[in-house]
Order: sequence, then structure tokens, then C-alpha cells
Amino acid sequence: MNYKPEYVFAENPNLGHAKMVVEGVYWIRMPLPFALDHINLWLLKDGDGWAVVDTGINRIEVRNAWKKIFKNFFCGLPVTRVIVTHFHPDHAGLAGWLCKTYGVKLLMPASEWMLGRMLSHDVDPSTRRETAKFYRLAGFQKKIILVAQKRLENYKKWVFPLPASINKIEDCGSIIVDGCNWEIIIGKGHSPEHACLYCKEKGVFISGDQVLPKISPNISVWHQQPDANPLAEYLVTLEIIKRKVSNDTLSLPSHNSPFLGFHERIDDLRAHHHERLIKVMEICQTPATAVNVMEKLFDRRLDTHQIFFAVGETLAHLNLLWKKSHITRELGKRGVFLFSSRDR
Repeated sequence: MNYKPEYVFAENPNLGHAKMVVEGVYWIRMPLPFALDHINLWLLKDGDGWAVVDTGINRIEVRNAWKKIFKNFFCGLPVTRVIVTHFHPDHAGLAGWLCKTYGVKLLMPASEWMLGRMLSHDVDPSTRRETAKFYRLAGFQKKIILVAQKRLENYKKWVFPLPASINKIEDCGSIIVDGCNWEIIIGKGHSPEHACLYCKEKGVFISGDQVLPKISPNISVWHQQPDANPLAEYLVTLEIIKRKVSNDTLSLPSHNSPFLGFHERIDDLRAHHHERLIKVMEICQTPATAVNVMEKLFDRRLDTHQIFFAVGETLAHLNLLWKKSHITRELGKRGVFLFSSRDR
């Protein structure tokens, strides 16, 4: 990727403090216990209170940082509503806790909420079997498959129970906050219905994980939909967002820092995936498992958290090429899928 992000702020907000982005929009940052060690969250002034966009993961240090925000920044003003872009734990982890604390409704795309509710309970034997089958077909050995099954318990640990009802937000809808219109633009690929929020009046776009300035958002295939084609959906979404959001808009991503040059970043992300697709086809000149391809795409040491995102992203590229008939997928003698380029 050749894009060099034009960051707007020299410093990030300290834990438990807020930094103004534009009038009525504030940036806070919460820690994550992973290699990607932070998430950006957004506070929107909402009359005599605050609307919260995304919440951080359900951990004690994040709750304590929120309590500091309540005391020193909100100064007694309430949370008026909680808006969650998608179901991932770093975004939805404390949504239920905030809604319960302030007695407010959760605003969230319906499919994201339903998936979050499902994952909080979906650890039965059939789920474990499907998870094992999925990673076995990808080419993993038993040790990694057992880790994958154990990880099924993480969602419930990292996400405070989501509310039993929501106010649904959907594509082309809008949320009025303090008299300003925030258009909902749904992105696909990173998650089923990732909600981005665009305020043309303020010149800001909460891009969440859909468009990041430095790293490529994770676009993965997971065991719930093994034949899915999320990368195709993601590439289409990028073009839709580019048409709807002007290039001079300040983008507010979930990781790294607010940045300018939004259209250039979208073009760079599309070019990045195009290059990866070409490389995958080259690798598949020799029949390869998804794990074989992953090891050549990600030529660095991956921890046990990163390895599942890496194979998921590898499968997203393989599935796109397979669906377009650029490569074949056949079950090999070891009961593992082998991918081969058609022109080999």
C-alpha cells in the first residue's frame, strides 16, 4: 500500500480524556488487550447530554476509563443514546453496560445485534463441530483447532450482555443529533452491516473499521458461512462510500487517528486487495491449502489471536477467486481443500 495518511492531530487523547474533533464531536481512546492495542470511540453532544458511538471491550480498565469520562467530562450530564457500528467486542463490548447504566436504548443494525446476541450463547457441541470442520478443511492441525474451539467462549467474556431490544438503524437512514443529520451508510465485508455515520454539515465521517488509514480492515470468512464472499461485498461497498462521501471529509476511524485524503485511501485499499488476489493466484499455481496460502501471504510470526484473522482473510481472497472461477477448490486425499489456479 502506497497511501500516506494525512493525520490531523499530533497527539492522541489520553485514557479517560476527550479531545474535540469539530464542534460537538469528541474523540476518546480505549485500550485493547491485543497487538492492535486501542480503539477510538466518539462522543456527540446531544442537547443536554451525550450520544456515544461505540463502547470499547468489556474489561475493568475500560469501565474505569468510562467512569473517569462520566465524572470529569460529562460532569453529571447523561448519555442520551448508545450507537454501535457493528457487533465486534471492541465496538459492542460495553454497549449493554452503558445502556443499563443510563437507562437508554441501543441503536444498532439489526443483523449486527442479532449476531452479537447469538455469539453470546452459541457454544454448543454442534458449533464446536462446525468450527473444527472449518479449520480442518483449511489445513490446520488438531492443536490449532482446539484453540479455535476454545475461542468460541471469548465473545461472552468480552461483551457485556447486549440489550434484549434495540432501535434498528439501516442503510440510507439517519440519526438527528443536536439538530444535525447523521446519514447511515452501511458497509459490508468486515461485518454483515457495518454502520458508518456521515455528517455532511460538520464535514466528518465516522468510518469505524470500514476504512482505516494505516492498516487494511480485516475481511474474513468464518465458520458460520464457510462459502461466503465478503471481499466482493467489501470492494463494492468501498465504491458506494466513495460516491457518497466527499474527499475533503475528515474521516474518523476506529484505529489510528482521524485523517484526510479519504478517496485516495479507498483507491489504495482497492489496489491492495487487487495485488493480494494476483499473489494468491500465483501461489495456487501449485495446489495449496488455505494454510499454505496464508503462510506465504503473511510472512511474519502470527500470535494465536492474529492467526485466525489471517486465515479468514486468506479464505476471503480464495473464495472470491473460486466464485469467479479463476481457481478451483477440490477436496484432497487428506480431507483438506486444495485450491489451484486454472491456468497452471
